[in-house]
Amino acid sequence: MEIMKKVAEGLLGIEAVFLRPEEPFTWASGIKSPIYCDNRLTLTAPKIRTLIEEGLAQTIKENFGDCEVLMGTSTAGIAHAAIVGHLMNLPMGYVRSSAKDHGRTNQIEGRLNKGDKVVVVEDLISTAGSAIDTVKVLRYAGAEVLGIVSIFTYGMKKGLDRLAENQIKNVSLCNLDQLVEVASEKGYIRNEDKARILKFRDNPSDETWMRKEEK
Repeated sequence: MEIMKKVAEGLLGIEAVFLRPEEPFTWASGIKSPIYCDNRLTLTAPKIRTLIEEGLAQTIKENFGDCEVLMGTSTAGIAHAAIVGHLMNLPMGYVRSSAKDHGRTNQIEGRLNKGDKVVVVEDLISTAGSAIDTVKVLRYAGAEVLGIVSIFTYGMKKGLDRLAENQIKNVSLCNLDQLVEVASEKGYIRNEDKARILKFRDNPSDETWMRKEEK
């Protein structure tokens, strides 16, 4: 729990996560969201970057001790997979969103052998679509995917259900529940905003979370 709190503090501190319930962000789907997450900013913040990469390495050791290869999701997971691979002295590669249309037409970059035990490195889990697609490509190539490690997860039901359906274990360094607790403690949001933000998480299509008062 301590690492979760430190990561939450770090993400808020460098503005990799914005919580703005009074002025929601609009997603590409049109959904109004009180949160915006850009974990790429962690790469330019050495202190939080070190915390995250060491945390991911420890998470892999504790949950996927047989890991032989790290594979990043394209594009946000690539740098994190590379840094963690360096810390753990493990080979790494990444999976493109689609195969190249030239050369060897690779979709998996880096050497991967059939039977290799792989952990996928992702920055953010929302509906889990990109992470699941990555796992499917690796499984098709003959890898044994042990699971996913990620920096942050919203904990959305759709994402959790899809991971379960595909028999994929994800372990995140931080989640939305911890983030809103820290955000409230540090004054980023009002205490009464916590329930509203979590209500959004539980059903993003239901805009009643935007009401200022919850009875």
